[in-house]
Amino acid sequence: MLHSRVIKTKGNSRSVQVYYYRNGKRVIVKHIGSGTTDYEIASLEQMARVFIADYAKQSLLFEEDKPREDAILLSHCEYLGVYYTFFYDVLRAVQHLIGYSLTVDSLLCDLVVMRVFEPASKLRSIELMENYFGIKHRRQRFYESAASWLKLKESVEKQTLGFARKYYGFNLSLLFYDVTTLYFETFAEDEIRKTGFSRDNKFQQPQIVVALMVTPEGFPVSYEVFSGDTFEGHTLIPSIKSFIKKHHVEQFVVVADAAMISTENVTALRTENINYIVGARLGSLSAELLANIHTQLPKEDGKNIRIKTDKGYLICSYSKSRYNKDSYELEKQVEKAKSLLNQPSKVKRVKYLKSDEKKMELNEGLIEKNRKLLGIKGYYTDIEESVADNATIINRYHDLYKIEQAFRVSKSDLETRPIFHFKEEPIKLHMLVCFMALALSKHIEISTAISIRAFITHCKKITDARLRNKITKQEMTLRVNIPEFLKEVISKILPPH
Repeated sequence: MLHSRVIKTKGNSRSVQVYYYRNGKRVIVKHIGSGTTDYEIASLEQMARVFIADYAKQSLLFEEDKPREDAILLSHCEYLGVYYTFFYDVLRAVQHLIGYSLTVDSLLCDLVVMRVFEPASKLRSIELMENYFGIKHRRQRFYESAASWLKLKESVEKQTLGFARKYYGFNLSLLFYDVTTLYFETFAEDEIRKTGFSRDNKFQQPQIVVALMVTPEGFPVSYEVFSGDTFEGHTLIPSIKSFIKKHHVEQFVVVADAAMISTENVTALRTENINYIVGARLGSLSAELLANIHTQLPKEDGKNIRIKTDKGYLICSYSKSRYNKDSYELEKQVEKAKSLLNQPSKVKRVKYLKSDEKKMELNEGLIEKNRKLLGIKGYYTDIEESVADNATIINRYHDLYKIEQAFRVSKSDLETRPIFHFKEEPIKLHMLVCFMALALSKHIEISTAISIRAFITHCKKITDARLRNKITKQEMTLRVNIPEFLKEVISKILPPH
């Protein structure tokens, strides 16, 4: 049976070790790390618990005559390479912290670690696990287990939500919602892979639409997958209803971008007793409402107004910096339209040009309309001003950038797209792995204020040199010293209970 202990070393430093007893003697299995503060030691003890939970299940775990690390004689050893076990131990400890390792298969957990460390195909990831971490899995086991993993989506989301409530104080009162598209390296369509409006500018390739819900800190708590031709505005209500049903939520505020607002969605949100804050597309407003905004809203930095409409309260704010940006863009587009007036053969589709039966001309009406909107941003909400004033509504909407950051991490660092799977089940399994990897990555980023890419770079510097005793032929490892900076980072990621 494995145990962990904390022993005093040099100075104020303490060391965390995993050991077992054989013939009444203590045998050291793994040196987890050293620290000087209680916070650091608590984090190392957490990593030791995960190590024990992972390896206690395996038979023949220990070699009978494994030497103590402090008895290594380098002149009798040959160098075999390095493992990045430190990174693996930290990520598995975070999975344990969230709750994934309690119900999720160890192979699936390891695939999630690899998605963060070096994204690759599932089978390639199994190969890389052995190269980078010394972890061996049978490829056949992946084929045997993959189908059962699809049933884990709901339990994974519940564990993720429970973690958000415990560690981030998430009380379900405010939820941020957005969608993105993920394209495939193929041109063939089926029931879920369909062409549609692509955010990746891959309009000829089929895609899926993914809806993501995050906490105010940007930590993901739920996701849904839709066919690629689904209009993003039609994803909101099904996703919200699914979230309510799974987690028994009675009331909360959803924050979403302008694509989600429609009379149909507003009616459905009110029916479900869900408050909302969404962006407003001011260009589609009626002439009367536009005139009211133009006359009522003072053109002073930070000023705002609230107008009652059939979609809820319309809050409009004015910003001088936004005015400068909007004005520059408008004049640039108007000049482009003017330059093309005398070159009709080059005109394809220009915003401020219109044509009648005889000639092309400037769309003066649209130009004038947009001049009235310079510097103005709009938001719809059903929340009364006595509950949340205009400034609060605007600030909450601006926090929507955190979900954009989550998508950026998912697409770039975790390489969620492009997708190379061609059947619905592997596609949904891919999304499950990416969601779990995103949860790990965002927890690391939120708790440390370090990007996941920078964190991986720091952890890759902590290698375990693999050494083989030339006499006994036994293999051992020798770890690089962990700098104080990284110890502090880990203590933030794995806080004591």
